[in-house]
Amino acid sequence: MDFRELECFVVLSEELHFARTAERLYLSPGRVSQLMRSLETRIGGRLFDRTSRRVRLTPLGERFLADLRPSYDGLANAVSRAKTAAREVTGVLRVGFLATPTDAVTGSVRAFESRHPGCEVELVEIRLSDPFGKLRAGQVDLAFTLLPVDDEPGLAAGAALNRVSYRLGLSARHPLAARASIDVEELASVPLIGVEGPAPRWWRERVAPSVTPSGRPIPRAGAVATTQEGLTQVALGRGGMLFCTPTADHHRGPEISFVPVTGLPPSILGVAWVRAAETAAVRAFDEAAAGHALGVEALVA
Repeated sequence: MDFRELECFVVLSEELHFARTAERLYLSPGRVSQLMRSLETRIGGRLFDRTSRRVRLTPLGERFLADLRPSYDGLANAVSRAKTAAREVTGVLRVGFLATPTDAVTGSVRAFESRHPGCEVELVEIRLSDPFGKLRAGQVDLAFTLLPVDDEPGLAAGAALNRVSYRLGLSARHPLAARASIDVEELASVPLIGVEGPAPRWWRERVAPSVTPSGRPIPRAGAVATTQEGLTQVALGRGGMLFCTPTADHHRGPEISFVPVTGLPPSILGVAWVRAAETAAVRAFDEAAAGHALGVEALVA
C-alpha cells in the first residue's frame, strides 16, 4: 500500500477539507482526490462522504482510521527520526587526500571539526595512481582531488579551494635546477615522471602532460604510484615531475629544486564525492572547506 495514500487519508480525516489537506501536503486538491479514489479502490469501499458543503468519514472510514492510526503514527515517527538522523553531522567522516597535508587539507579539517565537534575526520591517503578507487569503493566518504571531475561519471564536486601554479621538481644537480623559472615549452627537453594506472587518462595528462601547448612531445621518464615514489625518482635524477606550488613548498629540501613553470593552466584543488552517497556530513565538509578557502584568500588579498 502507498504511504502517500495513507498519509493523505489521515490528514483529510483531520481536516475534512480537500483544499486544506492539499495545502498541508503541498499537493493540489485534484491530487488529493486522486489519492483517495485510489485508496478506496484498494480497500473496496468509500471512506468519505463528499458533498458540496462538507466532507465526513463513513463508518468504514472511521473504523479504518481507528485501526490504522497506531501503525501510521509509528511509521511517521520512524520516518521523522530517520530524516533527523540524516541531517545530523556526527560520527566519523573519512576523507581522502593525496599524500601531502597542505593547508587546504588540514585547514579544511580544522574548520569542519570546529563547526561540527560531534564529527571526527579520519584522513586516508589516496594513491596518485588511483585517485577515485577508494571513493568509488566506499572506503572514503569524500576526497581531495584535482578539478574539474566532469569526466568521472557519478561523482559530484564542490567549489575550487585553490588555484595555484605548477613547479617542476628536479634533482638539485640538474642543469635547470638553478633557473628562476622555465617556460612550459621547455618541458619538451625534460623527461617527465608520470603516474601508473588505474588513474584515468585525463588525470595522467594533468599530472604529466604528453605534449606542450604548441604540440611538442614531452618525453617520459617512467611512471610511479605515489607522490613519495615520484620525489625519490626526482632526487635520484631520473626525471622531472610537476607539483602544485603548495606541495612543492611542503617538500622543499636540499636534494630537490622546484622551479616555477610558466604557461601551464593552474592546478585546481577541490573535494569530490559519489553523488548517490552524499550525506549531511559530506555537504557540511564541503561548506567548511569552501569557507576556509575564502578566509585564506581574504588574508592573502
